[in-house]
Amino acid sequence: MSELIPPFDWVTFLTEPWSAWYRDTTVRIVAMAFCVSAACGLTGVYLILRRLALMGDAISHSVLPGIALAALLSGTLTGPPILLGAIGAGLLTTWLIDAIHRHSRVKPDAATGIVFSALFALGVAMVTQYGGDLHLDAECVLFGNLAEVATQPGIPPALIQAAAVLVATALLIGAFYKELLVGAFDPTLASSMGIPARWVHHGLMAWLSVVVVTAFEAVGSIIVVAMLIIPGATALLLTDRLWKALLLTVLHAALSSVLGFHLGLWLDGNLPAAMVVAGLALFVLAWLASPTQGLLGRWMARWRLREELERGRAGR
Repeated sequence: MSELIPPFDWVTFLTEPWSAWYRDTTVRIVAMAFCVSAACGLTGVYLILRRLALMGDAISHSVLPGIALAALLSGTLTGPPILLGAIGAGLLTTWLIDAIHRHSRVKPDAATGIVFSALFALGVAMVTQYGGDLHLDAECVLFGNLAEVATQPGIPPALIQAAAVLVATALLIGAFYKELLVGAFDPTLASSMGIPARWVHHGLMAWLSVVVVTAFEAVGSIIVVAMLIIPGATALLLTDRLWKALLLTVLHAALSSVLGFHLGLWLDGNLPAAMVVAGLALFVLAWLASPTQGLLGRWMARWRLREELERGRAGR
């Protein structure tokens, strides 16, 4: 057991990272993780409400060929060309899934699996073939490199971009709150109210592509799926009000970033993966203790009902 779980030292893994010697590095890594997780989580709330969680998985994988192609043409892995490549790939994914479903007997979930796996395979083939030119490798694609990205000299460009995307995500949600709310719960009602539900859907998919590509270099294409779903799923277990769920999603992103950072230091493992594990632990706590949907609350309610029934039978 001692080989599986490293010994824990409070000073080394909790206090020292925030000391004057390491504070700057710690703040950068945690801030980068928070910006990525919060932007993903806020977008993911609407994916969950629309029952499109699998679409998040699809686009997080299928943007890879768009990123690779844009990087080959522009010679850079950052900036507008990469965002445009990711948006194009995301919209292509949405269109292909819809086209396969509409013009065949293939169900939406099967169409999603076909499209995202094929596009991801194409992206991996492009990275493998042109990886030297793109300065990408398979491990970076799958798991990202949060520590290296967040600790570049000066103010890391990736951190600036992640913070800008988070702020833009919050502003867009505020500007289109009604449209997103009605469209998430009842697209038919949205259309009857004059809200272009189809354009709202495509806009959400396009912004999802932006969020995913922002997170791509830091956390990779696998971990980003968890960051899209777990924060929002945790928040929606705790409240039925959308605005509260959005705030709880941001709180979840902050807690999972800090807790996951220390967990990753302790286990000497991949930091984004450790942050997802911390986020999953928070989800389990919410699943157990949610006042309306928690397993413990339901068990207590059944236990009280059983006790009342037994007292009723005994009083007869």
